[in-house]
Amino acid sequence: MGDSPAKAQSPVGLTYVVGASQVLGLAVITVTGVWMGQYRDGIAWESLKLQLNVHPLCMVIGMVFLQGDALLVYRVFRNESKLFARVLHGLLHALALVISLVGLIAVFKYHKKNHFPDMYSLHSWCGMLAFGGYFIQWLLGLCFFLFPGASLSFRSRYKPQHVFFGIFLLLLSIAAGLLGILELLLFKIRDQYSSFAPEGVLANVLGLLLVAFGAVMGYILTRDEWRRPPVAEELALSMDFKKLTEEESPASPN
Repeated sequence: MGDSPAKAQSPVGLTYVVGASQVLGLAVITVTGVWMGQYRDGIAWESLKLQLNVHPLCMVIGMVFLQGDALLVYRVFRNESKLFARVLHGLLHALALVISLVGLIAVFKYHKKNHFPDMYSLHSWCGMLAFGGYFIQWLLGLCFFLFPGASLSFRSRYKPQHVFFGIFLLLLSIAAGLLGILELLLFKIRDQYSSFAPEGVLANVLGLLLVAFGAVMGYILTRDEWRRPPVAEELALSMDFKKLTEEESPASPN
């Protein structure tokens, strides 16, 4: 039998921290569902009152949990082919976009039915910036990393930006979620909020869970030693980027 390539071992602690991120992400979804069910009377697409409740649930599933899991693909799937990781990364992002789009449609339809204004709050501005940036990021990722026509030089130039904006958009989505929690509480229980109403306490717990999820995700994604070991293509990208940098730097004096 021929020798099979050695598999990269998971770094110490990575499995446990990734597991913690999944527990926190599922807790965010669960608490959001409990909030909408217990205190906001549930979810119904055609209801004049309940259609709004589709929005927060879809947004935490899409723009928080699934977006975060898509970013973890390259940390978790360390031994699978790079093509497999890319396709899974892109598909999770696509699923997140579809679910988030349902949430956006729900809130705009709710506003229209109830004659409420759109896009005036900081929550809505940050939310639309996050969704729009996320969609553009996904399209650029397809063009540069999945379509075969992209050259190594273009990939080299774009990869650092792609990584940065991936983390930034996740954190912006979490920030938009926190603003949305506060906005909904002020609309629905403004007078009771300061008296530690149970709904307000539950929503505050949800906010803390979002912060914890973002902190754990940021910790995983910024640990260099937890990155997927580079394959031949990534080494080529690195060398190509180094060459480009050296060529564009000012000539040294003689």
